[in-house]
Amino acid sequence: MNPVILAKGNTPDVHQDDDASPHHLDLLIPGPKDLARMNPWALEIQQVSKQFPDGTYALQNIEWSMTEGETMALIGESGSGKTTFLRLLNRLIEPTTGAVVIQGKPACLQDPIQLRRRLGYVPQDGGLFPHWTIKQNVCLVPHLLGWPLEQQLERLDRLLSLVNLNPSQIAERYPIELSGGQRQRVAVARALAADPPIVLLDEPFGALDPLTRHDLQDQFLSLQARLQKTMVLVTHDMSEAFRLGDRITILKEGCI
Repeated sequence: MNPVILAKGNTPDVHQDDDASPHHLDLLIPGPKDLARMNPWALEIQQVSKQFPDGTYALQNIEWSMTEGETMALIGESGSGKTTFLRLLNRLIEPTTGAVVIQGKPACLQDPIQLRRRLGYVPQDGGLFPHWTIKQNVCLVPHLLGWPLEQQLERLDRLLSLVNLNPSQIAERYPIELSGGQRQRVAVARALAADPPIVLLDEPFGALDPLTRHDLQDQFLSLQARLQKTMVLVTHDMSEAFRLGDRITILKEGCI
């Protein structure tokens, strides 16, 4: 099936085969990074399906890719397969059929622990360890990678400043002492700590009040303009997807 192409500010040009299923929809918002097709794919999903033991398919025949440095917003209703999609990318689960390719190499040929250390991940609730200080949370992956302590602390200061938090005021505090918005900023800083080329974000702003959410969206855009990471952002909010994504992928009933 040909995709539905939407350029921001333009009338949509819709092409659909007569026998195409209405449940398969791919909404793309092309920008400058879209056109750089000579760049290697940062992430590819090749004919992937995921079936659970009870016979239920979470994803079916997914064919999808994105380029280096772009932000892909992944949107869909609850139960559409968004979180399963992310879990396949970082090898928390394996596909039933098909292949996941990360930076040109099949994920199944990469050590899952080493792979996850090269992927930043922000879960829905931030995922901070409650009994660790902010410093310990942010420095976790650099510590596991064997960075010298001085380098870890330099990175901590830089990243907390980058997400508009004062390192001297916050580094020794615990997550419970922070507001929801502050915790999400720390979660983003932790995801960026080892300078990963790819960052996965699972509804990172979904539980926040509208004002804080808008502020963090602004922060996200500023960070991405500066860092140019490859980012997959899961959201259920179409306006957020349009605002933050270079392109949008819509999942419905496990299909694109």
